Amino acid sequence: MLDPELLERITECRAELDECEEQLAKQLAEVRAERDELAVAERVLERIAGQLAEERAVAGPMPGQVAGRAAMLIPHREPGVEEDSLPWDYQRVIAAVRQAAGPVMAREVGEVVGVDVGVRAKLEPLRSKPVRLVDRGWLRKLPDGRFTTRL
Repeated sequence: MLDPELLERITECRAELDECEEQLAKQLAEVRAERDELAVAERVLERIAGQLAEERAVAGPMPGQVAGRAAMLIPHREPGVEEDSLPWDYQRVIAAVRQAAGPVMAREVGEVVGVDVGVRAKLEPLRSKPVRLVDRGWLRKLPDGRFTTRL
């Protein structure tokens, strides 16, 4: 006959192992779920990267190198440099300023070019475009912060 103390110890060990098995099965399910989420995220990123590459190929202007990083070149306004040398989104900003009845704020430019001006994260990148065009001589900024075309 088997020792009862030994049988009790075996039963306790079996219970501990069953508990460990449950924990491991739960962890394995969590790991598999996270791995599946990462696979989905990877597919989405690949699709977005492909779409961005297509858009950049269609958009045209070639980025330059600044401190080893790609940067879009916005040329200074000079004789012989035409507006069509600007990236397409900058051409749209200039067209929006031209269409306005008078000087405009960046928010108004955003409304014309179709930016959701109610979302700050979408409006802020647009604000830098007219400023950059002012710096390069394509637009003029009035003291009150509004933009207008050069005379």
